[in-house]
Amino acid sequence: MDAHGLPIEFEITGGQINDCTQAPALISKLPAAETIVADKGYDSERIREQVELQGAKAVIPRKRNSVKGNADLDRGLYRNRHLVENAFARLKHYRAVASRFDKLKRNYESVVAMACAFLWLPM
Repeated sequence: MDAHGLPIEFEITGGQINDCTQAPALISKLPAAETIVADKGYDSERIREQVELQGAKAVIPRKRNSVKGNADLDRGLYRNRHLVENAFARLKHYRAVASRFDKLKRNYESVVAMACAFLWLPM
């Protein structure tokens, strides 16, 4: 998602695949950014290193059992993460996206791409 909550890039995976495993490849596809905001599910050193390699600041809260804690978390920037959740909510207005009727990844990916394109249209 960009700074306005509009999708830039996405990757379709199986339901059993952890999002954290796909994040480095997805981050590498993103255009240059100053910050990358993610939730606790993406709290790993591998992802933080990937973000820093791209010259961006990682705004990812650490998990509860983390030794380092959240002292360095920019909470002001993290508040913008609601834009991501809002975009997912708008994507789920499209029934074919929300229920995934398509069996083939290729077909479902096409439906999601069309729904993302609709989000980019001016209202």
